[in-house]
Amino acid sequence: MEKQVTQRAEKEKKPFKSGFVAIIGRPNVGKSTLMNLIMGQKLAIMSDKPQTTRNKIRCIYTSEEGQIIFIDTPGIHKPLHRLGEYMVQLSLKTMAEVDVILYVIEACSPLGGGDRYILKQLQQVKTPVVLAVNKMDLVKREDSVDALIDSFRQEKEFAAVIKLSALTGGYPHELIRILLDLLPEGPMYYPADVITEQPERFIVAELIREKVLHLTREEIPHAVAVEVEEMVKRKNDLVYIRAIIYTERDSQKGIIVGKNGSMLKNIGTLARQEIENLLGSKVYLDLWVKVKKDWRNKESFLRPMFARELE
Repeated sequence: MEKQVTQRAEKEKKPFKSGFVAIIGRPNVGKSTLMNLIMGQKLAIMSDKPQTTRNKIRCIYTSEEGQIIFIDTPGIHKPLHRLGEYMVQLSLKTMAEVDVILYVIEACSPLGGGDRYILKQLQQVKTPVVLAVNKMDLVKREDSVDALIDSFRQEKEFAAVIKLSALTGGYPHELIRILLDLLPEGPMYYPADVITEQPERFIVAELIREKVLHLTREEIPHAVAVEVEEMVKRKNDLVYIRAIIYTERDSQKGIIVGKNGSMLKNIGTLARQEIENLLGSKVYLDLWVKVKKDWRNKESFLRPMFARELE
């Protein structure tokens, strides 16, 4: 397929565009939802709780016109612990390494301190920035969005501005066109059938964490980390997965386990269904819950999570 795509582009004498696009913005503005929409399937976990994304998630979009490597970054926010510091550091580092920045904001939120901080960081890079005004489905008057865009334009010059709804708006053809126009001519970095460079273990761990975010109360989400300790194929193509859900306190462990293990069973059932869709195989998911006190401030625990991206 890769050879056919390249040959077709050459035949039509259209330059093949390729490059890297960072998706940035405040927490919970819909960055992961937008990337999943573009890719046509879930590759980044989604939640209505902020700071869901913790690592750079690379997804590869390929068409006859070009290849876009999307990097979904953690929401830029004021960190309250060492984990938060790593997340913000990762997002800011990514902005300096890409060809285009896709800056996602909410159509229903005015320009505030969080966005002013991001705009200040954007002033320090020469990379073209596309402003994507998301969640248009929540807006009653579009003229209010035009006023919002004007307020952002007073702070920063953008290469393009687009209004969209990552949740309900259908496939964003116009956004893809804008990004390809801004990217340089270049090679196909990945084979055309590759859609992510993330290891399967990473995606499996993220899917499990997503179910914890959906099913547990407010005190749980940011205190949870998931590690896949074992993932092996057994007889009849059954994939055995043993994963550890880490919490910071015994009380949090109790909530995740639930009465007679009911919550952990629900987490496992929902996660297993999506993991089976991802792997195309039956899965035996063996979940354990362990307490690692104050892990969000422990360098020894956090550094392996971010070492690859920050090196």
